Amino acid sequence: MKVLNFGSLNLDYVYDVDHFVREGETISSMDMNIFCGGKGLNQSVALAKAGAKVYHAGAVGSADGGMLLDTLSSLGVDISYIERYDISSGHAIIQKNKAGNNCILLYGGANQNIDKEFIKEVLKEFDSGDILLLQNEISNLAFIIDEGYAKGMRIVLNPSPINEKIFECDIEKVEYLILNEIEAADILGITCIDEDELVEKLTKRFSNTKIVLTLGEKGSVYVDKYEKIKQEIYKTEVVDTTAAGDTFTGYFIAGITSGLDVKHALKQAAMASSIAVGRKGASPSIPFAKEICEK
Repeated sequence: MKVLNFGSLNLDYVYDVDHFVREGETISSMDMNIFCGGKGLNQSVALAKAGAKVYHAGAVGSADGGMLLDTLSSLGVDISYIERYDISSGHAIIQKNKAGNNCILLYGGANQNIDKEFIKEVLKEFDSGDILLLQNEISNLAFIIDEGYAKGMRIVLNPSPINEKIFECDIEKVEYLILNEIEAADILGITCIDEDELVEKLTKRFSNTKIVLTLGEKGSVYVDKYEKIKQEIYKTEVVDTTAAGDTFTGYFIAGITSGLDVKHALKQAAMASSIAVGRKGASPSIPFAKEICEK
């Protein structure tokens, strides 16, 4: 079984601020760092650091994508399905406050240049039963889901960020839906973010899909037709939450594909996330499997 992550690749420009900038306000940044990021790249890094063999498909700019490609290849990620275009790579402007929380402005760049012919060519190399991991930071997401499902691939969707493209997707074709409580409420079209109500409505709406709902300080919950499993967080001092969700997703999928049951995959993902939030940056904050064992 192969793991294909068809996902975004971004350069993250991270600004340390006293507070998030408000409308009409100009503030000074206390520090600025450039990291490799994008939900796609972060999740491939997490998979690779967890010990999984992962293939990444996507797109970068020919002039500024070298750092992104080097980061993935240095971890053993197969980058042969990443296209180079004569446009800018995707990037993110990230404000990080003193509490370690963040707000993010995305520019799609090359991530939005992924066309249907390229998608078809990539998916030719994968078979029924292979994992197809997706997020909502690239173009033609609904088409990728349809094509992957037609091939019998096992689709994992992290529907972030939520926008109109998500509502074009047939989520019933998704095996694992991994999302936080805000994203869940948006998909359901409700304002309530009560855990029990979200779980009930998600399982009713997507009856054939396995749901992994992350709840911040309240941990996470997994639910399918047969069981519901709650996972608490491992408390740590928060430095930067930027890649916490991506770390969780990558480690959870790595656990499932390596043969762990859901309970132990959730535990592994929670431990990895707790380490990631204690470090600066997106992909650099993601721990290796050895660190999880030592925790």
